Amino acid sequence: MRCPTRLCALAGPSVRLARARALLSRGLLFSAVLSSALARPAGAQASAPIIGRWDLTVQQPGGSYPSWVEVTLSGNRTLVGRFVGGGGSARPIARVEYTNGTMRFAIPPQWDRETTDMTFEATLADDMLRGTITTPSGEKQAFTGKRAPLLRRTGAVTWGAPVTLFNGRDLTGWKSGGGTNQWKAVDGVLQNVKGGANLVTEGTYTDFKLHIEFKYPKGSNSGVYLRGRYEVQVEDNGTEEPLPVHLGGIYGFLVPNENVSKGPDVWQTYDITLIGRRVTVVLNGKTIIGDQTIPGITGGALDSDEGAPGPFYLQGDHGPVAYRNIVLTPATSGAK
Repeated sequence: MRCPTRLCALAGPSVRLARARALLSRGLLFSAVLSSALARPAGAQASAPIIGRWDLTVQQPGGSYPSWVEVTLSGNRTLVGRFVGGGGSARPIARVEYTNGTMRFAIPPQWDRETTDMTFEATLADDMLRGTITTPSGEKQAFTGKRAPLLRRTGAVTWGAPVTLFNGRDLTGWKSGGGTNQWKAVDGVLQNVKGGANLVTEGTYTDFKLHIEFKYPKGSNSGVYLRGRYEVQVEDNGTEEPLPVHLGGIYGFLVPNENVSKGPDVWQTYDITLIGRRVTVVLNGKTIIGDQTIPGITGGALDSDEGAPGPFYLQGDHGPVAYRNIVLTPATSGAK
């Protein structure tokens, strides 16, 4: 019961002091309880079944596209993550909320014209994610997701005979990946004269070593997609310090350890080894990514079926680029 103002005033300093002490005591008690609660491990979050990597297939008008999400535990109570959409690079998720079997998060736009956040909501049942992405434009896209395979390989790898993927004369063994095909074979060189379609191999591959030479004009951009899912960036980024979106990076994920670019209008060389998720990238004779793990698909992937073989594809939608001497050496054992 509240004390009438007149009676409280007559009570004197001793009563008011006692009341202040009581309020302070209650405040300290609440603070102690809160601190204790925050100090305790949040078991529900630490053992949340959504923790891990997920390969997504998203439905949109006219078809579907691949996507990917990773959820990890930061400390003992906060779920964070990374997200890859149909394009662009991997994007950080500051917080993933997970309650009663439902996960939610929001991330700001990347290359979208709109300024509102993309939102993601999914339920987990039978170890499958099902939910809806709401794009910055407000479009709702349904998706399903399955756990990404570990792709661990056991045993020593042995290598088969090298296979030439480009015969130097025509586009035999390759097909256009949508858009207007601007690729042509000229004197042993596979040229993309301007931005247009991507170029995809008709064959599919699992584990391999790839040798490929490339040249780009100033300011141009392309990429070599391994299994059609993981882009090794090809870009004129000058003398800048390496980023995961620069020449030699696994786009948005893995950073080259140094910039060894020869610059535009000069032939350069990739020697790339992919075994499961482990990739080594040698650029111009220098190992810039050494036996590192690719977490998931990169933007622009053909699909999210990471456990299946896939084609190579050369990105042609950004600008002119040239490739030559494309030789694949497949793994014949140890690739299971």
